[in-house]
Amino acid sequence: MKLFSIFSRHRLPYGRGSIRQGITRARWAVALVICLPCLAGSVTSIPMVESGYRQMYNLDFGEAHNTFGAWERDHPKDPMGAVSNAAAYLFAEFDRLNILHSEFFVEDSIFRHRPKVTADPAVRKAFDAELAKTLQLSDATLAKSPRDTDALFVKIMALGLRADFDALIDRHYLDSLKVLKTSRATAEQLLAIEPAYYDAYLAVGVENYMLSLKPAPIRWFLQMNGAETDRDRGIQNLRLTAEKGHYLSPYARLLLAVAALRNKDLTQARDILSKLVTEFPRNRLYSEELARLQ
Repeated sequence: MKLFSIFSRHRLPYGRGSIRQGITRARWAVALVICLPCLAGSVTSIPMVESGYRQMYNLDFGEAHNTFGAWERDHPKDPMGAVSNAAAYLFAEFDRLNILHSEFFVEDSIFRHRPKVTADPAVRKAFDAELAKTLQLSDATLAKSPRDTDALFVKIMALGLRADFDALIDRHYLDSLKVLKTSRATAEQLLAIEPAYYDAYLAVGVENYMLSLKPAPIRWFLQMNGAETDRDRGIQNLRLTAEKGHYLSPYARLLLAVAALRNKDLTQARDILSKLVTEFPRNRLYSEELARLQ
């Protein structure tokens, strides 16, 4: 997935633009780093669902749809199939629209002037339907059992995917930020119940790390609006998902590669990418980014 190519250059993704421009980019960054990572996760993995996410990491969206669709049919009361299918629709659309090229994320001027995109109406309809089904099923479970960790995490995923669509396709940044705050708060609620839900740490980790890179005035603005910007906490949470997570471990490793590049630790970044290329050989973007470092 092209979201994995956000680190092709080594300098920070902000310049000396106005505070308004910086705030806009910060809102977008929240959407990218919180929403697109919130794909799936559980204390113990489901082999069939895990297979679907591996297909997504290999950019095989058609097979991922088949796998998630089969899980939905066999487990109609489990929202994991619906939210995973929604993720496959969203990421395939990102791939089609070329939204997530690395140039958009490292160059302020390119990001500000990136071309407008329009979602495929059929994809939008399918995506919205899967999210509606996800929320209906998860809310029904939470109404009976408010501490159900799987239902909480599925809701986190649904909120994150919605915010991602709002930010990166529709460019409704304020709407995205509002949804993301709810998503992160739900993740913290889940982790208070079950600290071993390691994939959920990503939702907290990426927000803290990525937003900690913003200039002080923007960090202040974000904090005043409920965001978190603690760099050390962010790295710590990313490592938990990278080392102990199931479905989100590859994405957490990518974000740690970003952190390594920002620290000019090219050896660590190259090591992470090399392992991902071996693990997901059909993901051309891993190979392309590794080639840039070579």
